[in-house]
Amino acid sequence: MSEQRNTGSGPGQSGIHKMKFTLRLRLSTMMLLQYFIWGAWYVTLGTWLATSLRFSGQQIGLAAGTTAVGAIIAPFFVGLVADRLFKTQWVLAVLHIAGAVLLFVASMQTRFLPFYLIVLLYCLCFMPTLALTNSLAFRHMQSPEEQFGSIRVLGSGGWIIAGLLIGTLRLEATAIPMQVAAAASLLMGIYCLTLPDTPPLARTAKFSLDSIFPREAVNLLRERSMLVFALASFFICIPLQFYYAFTNLFLNQAGVRNAAGKMTGGQISELLCMLLIPWFFRRLGVKYMLAAGMLAWVARYLFFAYGNIDEKMWMLWAGILLHGICYDFFFVTGQIYIDRKAPSSLRASAQGLITFITYGLGMFVGSWLSGAVVSHYALSVPRGDMTYDWKAIWIFSATASAVVLILFLFSFSDKQADEKAMLRSSEEVSPQIQSLI
Repeated sequence: MSEQRNTGSGPGQSGIHKMKFTLRLRLSTMMLLQYFIWGAWYVTLGTWLATSLRFSGQQIGLAAGTTAVGAIIAPFFVGLVADRLFKTQWVLAVLHIAGAVLLFVASMQTRFLPFYLIVLLYCLCFMPTLALTNSLAFRHMQSPEEQFGSIRVLGSGGWIIAGLLIGTLRLEATAIPMQVAAAASLLMGIYCLTLPDTPPLARTAKFSLDSIFPREAVNLLRERSMLVFALASFFICIPLQFYYAFTNLFLNQAGVRNAAGKMTGGQISELLCMLLIPWFFRRLGVKYMLAAGMLAWVARYLFFAYGNIDEKMWMLWAGILLHGICYDFFFVTGQIYIDRKAPSSLRASAQGLITFITYGLGMFVGSWLSGAVVSHYALSVPRGDMTYDWKAIWIFSATASAVVLILFLFSFSDKQADEKAMLRSSEEVSPQIQSLI
């Protein structure tokens, strides 16, 4: 069944692909709030847990990994509830209001187990909303390939605003960022009730595992290049979690002022690198674009290992600004690769499967491993505080990333057919991927 769209265009505009300003503003505000919430509490989580609550590296890694558990559960929740039972805007409202309560309660905890369980419940509420906000936006666009990018970019804007706010006010080592996120989540929940009506489209369809990950999509992994890509994506996400869980703590312990604000440079570079993807794609092809993304992770961790706040501050900046290449050249290129390899009827399912493997399984394993490694390199200082041998930690991360890169280079083959598929006209790219490039 083809997806129904509420175009938001007036009579006679079917070929113009214009969107009403009010609808664009409403959807853009939704994206800004959605990613402001995430950016407000997640980036500085490790700093607060280590500095104020004195949690161990292992505990910080597990807490950061709650988003991965949410990513694992999210496809099943969306497939069962949002697609079949309730209006999308209602589901978003309930999840965000419940999330606001959970975030506030979590901010009041001082012991690990209750804190972890509450944050885990929160992530089970929040992670499905990432897909739901996208699907709601797509449902109300006549031409997503032209319209989605300019709306989704407000999400990155929300993340950047959150980082600048938390960093400038020097709130990184406090519970206040989580409380700010709770307030924003409550606001988002109320706001969702005003979003355009988006009823479920699959009320009569029977729910099954095949409806989430169709067998045909899983069978795509039987092809060698797809299997190697999926395995590389899983394994590279393991060392990636070192960055997401511990970079803000590292920068603060290194003496960097306004670390959260400086880290927003990564999101700015991500936006700029989006513009470079088509140019590099035509010259490097899929294999070496993916390899360049993995190489950037190796370089980033080495910069962190040898940088400092004095004469080598440029290394810390380089590690932050490499985020654009790290993310876009691997993850966005990977999304384009999947979009080209999968039949049009399976593209959404194939993307969901890779997201499950990477942001779900890969990040979950990475959260456990990163916490174990950071705990292993813990150092005590005279005041009783805990610091870490960050050089050893980042070298470990760089080495793990380099191993995945080398194995990928020797095992992945982008055959000529793959290259031709990559360079086909952009009209064949699905709306979700076209919006990224």
